[in-house]
Amino acid sequence: MTDHHARLQRLEKMAHRMDSAIRIPVIGLRVGYDSIIGLIPGVGDILTLAPSAWIIIEAKRLGAPAHVISRMVANTATDTLVGMIPLIGDLFDATFKSNRKNVAILRDHLERKGAVPAGRPRFA
Repeated sequence: MTDHHARLQRLEKMAHRMDSAIRIPVIGLRVGYDSIIGLIPGVGDILTLAPSAWIIIEAKRLGAPAHVISRMVANTATDTLVGMIPLIGDLFDATFKSNRKNVAILRDHLERKGAVPAGRPRFA
């Protein structure tokens, strides 16, 4: 397994934890720690920026070009800003899943570059 592949798998695990680790019974919606921490008024959405920023920083370290990083930053900014709106933001957080989107964008770039094998992520 290449270093790029191992690092991408760590990012995929983090994105899974942050966006879809917990299944809500009856409705079947999957949420993660991002949605739960985001419920803390005032600071929840700010706290969830740390793992999101780590994913973006790792993408840069893995050689992602500016247009890929820009898309990832836009997803994270959207998630954070809309997430700050009471109630609507909490519902948005549960469905937007910016971390998973960002890792999928990175995976697509790395696969096209040939840095990681093409295939489905482990936590799809």
